[in-house]
Amino acid sequence: MNKKIIAGLIFLMNLIIYPCFAVDRNDLNVEFFNRFNDDYLFQYVNEAIDNNHSAKQATIKVEEYRQGVKLQFANELPSFSVSANYLGIHSPKFNPNLSVSKNAFVLPFIANYEADFLLKNRDKTKSVKKTYEMSKFDEQSAYLALLSDVATVYTNILEYDKLIEEQEKIVDNYNQILNDDNKKLARGVINTTELNNSKTNIEQANITLENLIKQREVLLMQFAVLIGRRVNAETINSDIPRGNIDNFEYNAVIPNEAESDVIFSRPDVKRAEMALEKAKIDIRVARKEFLPTFNITGIWAFNNIAPGTFFSWESSLAALLAGATQDIFAGGRKIANLRFKKAKYEELFEQYRQVDLDAVKEVNTSLCIIKHDTEIENKTKEKLLLETKNLNNADNMLNRGVISKTQHINSENIYINKGMDLTRAKTRRLVNYYTLYKTVGGKL
Repeated sequence: MNKKIIAGLIFLMNLIIYPCFAVDRNDLNVEFFNRFNDDYLFQYVNEAIDNNHSAKQATIKVEEYRQGVKLQFANELPSFSVSANYLGIHSPKFNPNLSVSKNAFVLPFIANYEADFLLKNRDKTKSVKKTYEMSKFDEQSAYLALLSDVATVYTNILEYDKLIEEQEKIVDNYNQILNDDNKKLARGVINTTELNNSKTNIEQANITLENLIKQREVLLMQFAVLIGRRVNAETINSDIPRGNIDNFEYNAVIPNEAESDVIFSRPDVKRAEMALEKAKIDIRVARKEFLPTFNITGIWAFNNIAPGTFFSWESSLAALLAGATQDIFAGGRKIANLRFKKAKYEELFEQYRQVDLDAVKEVNTSLCIIKHDTEIENKTKEKLLLETKNLNNADNMLNRGVISKTQHINSENIYINKGMDLTRAKTRRLVNYYTLYKTVGGKL
């Protein structure tokens, strides 16, 4: 039983000394990333929350400010201290019967308390607590930006997977054309200029393919850093499993407008509001600095100079000091401090108004971009549909022998390029969803 009690006390002390650093996932609406018909995005988002070191810095910063509140609160409480002192004494002998020890030991217990009649220290604690609450909104902003970046990079990787797959088809098609042109040149149907043009098309297609592969590898390495993974550059493509952009789609409804309550609950807006409240408290504290400070000091000291046992009343000295302290001249410091706090409040008030305007602008801009990019994607789909019909016509013409195989391959390349345009348009629209998620503070 005793071992269990001791183990329980040790566990309790660990909870007190080593706080758990963790962000509240409910504030981030992580479930939003589970609506994209993908088996991996939600997993990677949670992995980033657990492992991203930059975001963890914001979480630890919150803990720093939380301890700062406790530190300031300690100033509201009495302090109690004890000190052990050696005292060497040499005194004249006025009375032979009076014996005073030349080597003494003094043990004073001292208690200090600043009586907070004016609640100045209480206001200082409230001010520090506002800073702590501001840090929590900074933390939320950092994680919202992180999750948006993770989803954006992941979607772009899916885009490049598709583009590379399609570009490889274009390279294969140009290789078929080059093989046909080599045969034509051997039969004298074309000249070397046309053959060189075919070779140029292949080289250009390969350059485009290489650029796409390069961009994907850069994004994969960036993505690995975001989710806090160490990966091998040689195997990074296989080390990060992922879905397919064709199946990747948002399974809920994106609103056409955002309510004002959603906009003004953004963490940056709430932080600006909290900073304004802190500035008000700081002005109140600056005014109270003009008033007296009330201090109470108590001393109870034990010694072995006087006769009697060490901890007896006869060998102790007790004193109580209570009084008020008022500055007469401080060189204008208090007046300047009050004016400084008032000016800071005015600055933060203008900042709060600007943050509100920026919040409305960013949300409306995101909704506007989503609207237009959705329309662009729809028109791109219409173009692809027309190109599908053209490719079907080319198939029929090739079967009837009306066009050559090279002409048919060129039609197929045009169709592939239109499909790649649609992939890019879809990716832009989906990335806009993540931007909206961030601008509304995750309230989607």
